[in-house]
Amino acid sequence: MGGLLSLVIIIGFGPTSSVFSSGSDSPAFLFTVAKRYEALAWIRGADRFSSDAIIFLQDASDRHPLIPSFAASADPTVSFDGKSVLFAGKQKIQDPWQIWKVAMTGGAARRVTSCAEDCVRPFYLPDDRIVYAKKTGGRFVIEAAGMAEGKTVRLTVQLTYGPGNFLPTDVLRDGRILFEATYPLGTDGTPELYTVYSDGSGVESYRCDHGKARYSGKQVASGDIVFTSGSSLARFTSARAQEVHISAPAGEYAGDAAETSSGDWLLAWRPDAKSYFQVKRWKPGDGSLLSAVVEQSANVIQPTLVVERTVPKRHPSGLHDWPNANLLCLNAYTSKYRFAAGSIHSVRLYTRDSVGTTKLLGSAPVERDGSFFVQVPTEQPLQIELLDGSGKTLKRQAGWFWMRRGEQRACVGCHAGPETAPENAVPMILLKSTTPADMTGAASHSASGGH
Repeated sequence: MGGLLSLVIIIGFGPTSSVFSSGSDSPAFLFTVAKRYEALAWIRGADRFSSDAIIFLQDASDRHPLIPSFAASADPTVSFDGKSVLFAGKQKIQDPWQIWKVAMTGGAARRVTSCAEDCVRPFYLPDDRIVYAKKTGGRFVIEAAGMAEGKTVRLTVQLTYGPGNFLPTDVLRDGRILFEATYPLGTDGTPELYTVYSDGSGVESYRCDHGKARYSGKQVASGDIVFTSGSSLARFTSARAQEVHISAPAGEYAGDAAETSSGDWLLAWRPDAKSYFQVKRWKPGDGSLLSAVVEQSANVIQPTLVVERTVPKRHPSGLHDWPNANLLCLNAYTSKYRFAAGSIHSVRLYTRDSVGTTKLLGSAPVERDGSFFVQVPTEQPLQIELLDGSGKTLKRQAGWFWMRRGEQRACVGCHAGPETAPENAVPMILLKSTTPADMTGAASHSASGGH
């Protein structure tokens, strides 16, 4: 493995022992050790870790708990300058998970959040801001906040508004937040990867070739997203509209890949579902894995390098101080679904109330070129349905999306895929009127027109 020199050390951890392989070219990294680890427990709003979870710091010569005074700790993420760590922690076992910050050199940890329920999975954003999952009413939503002098959060902004649970997995270099939720969004489906801007606008699935469970995605040096697909590894690359399988050694992978400066990956791996996860070091293309951290009776997950890294691009919010939002569809016929030319006549919009009951908000015309322009309510679940001239449903969205207050959004088509480029043409709906049809539920009648 690139001339890696192995050094095996046996260290006690509770009733078990640990085996480490490290050497002079091994980078310092953090990892989480827990007796139980269920990567997808967040789907039902549950803990992914058992109550004994502890973050450790490993370098070429030493391994020790990052915060030894805490009852539990997990979800480490390193600051852009490599000098501090955000993590989810509990001072006492009965406490809810909170977000904390500690210097890499040690010292007292400072609490960042004061959540009534759990706050987990934190990541740094530019401009001394952070993003994390906050449990409210028993389910996880994603929230972004600033940190006053790096201590407590301020100016919190909720980013997700659909039903179900949401968990961030990374902050991409282009400034978007990568997160996992179910597909279709807000249903009891399989895990999928999505992106959203740091003001909660522009939510979309990263790719539209939905299938196997996809979760625990991380961006590597090439810009690709590496994630768990089923129980193996796959990647999203800009050149492909579908995921690309990674030919890694057989076994099950927990995601959260960490790429070293030499191009090796640190991966949480186990041979089968009955075994514990361990951290392995792997050079893409090799047929074998090299042990980095192994616990005999516990899972070792979430390898996180202690390195300085590039600050993501800052996202200048385009939200306006409006009570609603505007949505422009350029061409509903641009879709992975096939619609006969001229068949789409109108669009309906639905929402859900607090107890999950679906409510019709209104309908609006669709022009001959497939365009429509509507004003929608914000920060609540939304669902679109396309109808033909007789009012028959052609296609209804299976999941839900949302729009932020004052958001203006244009989509290429209906489930066209985020990689689809729009046609260079003015949509007919804007040639007819630049006033959106009211779909906020406030109008007493449906908009007329269309074809």
